[in-house]
Amino acid sequence: MAAPKKGRRPAGAQGRPGRTLVLFLIAMVALAGGMFASGHTTPRLGIDLAGGTSITLKAKAEPGQEKAINKANMDTAVSIMNRRVNGLGVSEAEVQTQGDRNIIVNIPKGTNSEQARQQVGTTAKLYFRPVLTVAAGTPAKPTPSTSPSPSASKGADKNGDKNKPSSTPSVKPSSKSTPQGRAVTDALKADGKPAPKATPSKPGTPPNTPKPGTTPPTPPTGDAAAVAKLQKDFEALDCSTKESRAKAGFGSKATDTIASCSQTGDAKYILGPAEVDGTDVKKAKAVIDQQRGMWIVQMDFTGKGSKKFQSITGKLSKQQQPQNQFAIALDNQVVSAPSVSQTLSGSAEISGSFNQRSATDLANVLSYGALPLSFEEQSVTTVTAALGADQLHAGLIAGAIGLALVILYLVLYYRGLALVAILSLVVSAILTYVIMALLGPAINFALNLPAVCGAIVAIGITADSFIVYFERIRDEIREGRTLRPAVERAWPRARRTIMVSDFVSFLAAAVLFIVTVGKVQGFAFTLGLTTLLDIVVVFLFTKPVMTLLARKNFFASGHPWSGLDPQRLGAKPPLRRSRRTPAAPTDPKEA
Repeated sequence: MAAPKKGRRPAGAQGRPGRTLVLFLIAMVALAGGMFASGHTTPRLGIDLAGGTSITLKAKAEPGQEKAINKANMDTAVSIMNRRVNGLGVSEAEVQTQGDRNIIVNIPKGTNSEQARQQVGTTAKLYFRPVLTVAAGTPAKPTPSTSPSPSASKGADKNGDKNKPSSTPSVKPSSKSTPQGRAVTDALKADGKPAPKATPSKPGTPPNTPKPGTTPPTPPTGDAAAVAKLQKDFEALDCSTKESRAKAGFGSKATDTIASCSQTGDAKYILGPAEVDGTDVKKAKAVIDQQRGMWIVQMDFTGKGSKKFQSITGKLSKQQQPQNQFAIALDNQVVSAPSVSQTLSGSAEISGSFNQRSATDLANVLSYGALPLSFEEQSVTTVTAALGADQLHAGLIAGAIGLALVILYLVLYYRGLALVAILSLVVSAILTYVIMALLGPAINFALNLPAVCGAIVAIGITADSFIVYFERIRDEIREGRTLRPAVERAWPRARRTIMVSDFVSFLAAAVLFIVTVGKVQGFAFTLGLTTLLDIVVVFLFTKPVMTLLARKNFFASGHPWSGLDPQRLGAKPPLRRSRRTPAAPTDPKEA
């Protein structure tokens, strides 16, 4: 008989199932340890299970631009809102259109959900405008005037008042080669003077609140009647309420000079025509300058935006305070108004009295641009998890009943082999739970009702893989082979069938995930995940366990309760080689 080729494992080879099983169990323990070490021991829940906030936004057209409310602009608004929410790390948020004018935003309860609500509601266009005048936000107080606020100016006396810390944000060139994007201007390096640090303002005080004691700057020039009306509107402007802040500058164009409020309402401004708009910002991010111990915002501009920014900063750097500031205006409300000390282009950083949240908010607004339409909140509804909890309870009961029926079938039909199937199902369930818990903080995966349905459907997929393998083993036993070679010879055929079946299931889940949106993606993601885990469990757990059990006398001897009784399976007699006996001689002489 020809010997098997060297280096090729025979069909009946058993490998090292013990080592494979140990390595698999070590990997499981490591994953579980990572879950407990991370502190995320339960999967994150979607809005239907955890509750949250549902916001209805209605598009509104500016005067003379009624045709701007169209499908293309609404789809663009949905896309930008999605990016804003995802930029804050909010899981399972849904943004979708309703009709031709409304957008529904569902934000689950949890980390950053309130911050995401504020970001989604910020819906108007983003402009960089030069500051002409600044005053306190309410006319009830004496109108304060502005005093020069130090920034990174060339030639500042480090012992004089000009270099005292200020809470007014400043903008400087961004140096990408230094840690955390820290920038020190060339002018300050040349003079040997340290860059001024921003002193955080007291709680409730905005970074741009004007200081009393100096003469107000000259108001804008131009048509006398228009200037007089603008000055009158500016003096009467009360920024203490959200409604008045929203109305200030509404309906104005990018080329208009407007009166505007800060987002906090503590300061009001006269802003010149927009020099740069939000689409000119390529990206922005919030980082902490470790050497200065403060949060800053780094900006990168597009090629076109860089030229515009260079032009405006070149003009502003020659002006006095506050006319050397440019306002970052969103929805005609000033988010920040940093001062400029020199011409900038390409990239820059904004520093001031930021904390982590305010810096992140500003970077998020700059990064994800401006919406093509203006929106107003129609309704804000708090969604409770009571209904979802009831549905989840009913779904878990249905899943438990289905699992019980599967186990009952396995016990009645496969008897002892049911132990292998049950252990494999338990291992698969543990892996699914641990990975879902880890995916929550990793990729913002949130478990919703459709995802739970996908996990329940996966029970049948996993059980089907066991049945395929068990039936292949039984086929080998029916052919007259003993259990140990039957287990190994059945594996290659069962493996091919399992791979093809799981590939089809995974392909269906992938297509469903790509072509759908919202909660259906949760079902597709969970189905695809559990399909991959089915392959892992069958290859690294079920097969090695079956190989080890084949060495046990209870299974190897074909005990009636093992599920592998040859007589019950109708096995053929063992195939044995028989010697050919010579025919008896017929001639007496030959005998």
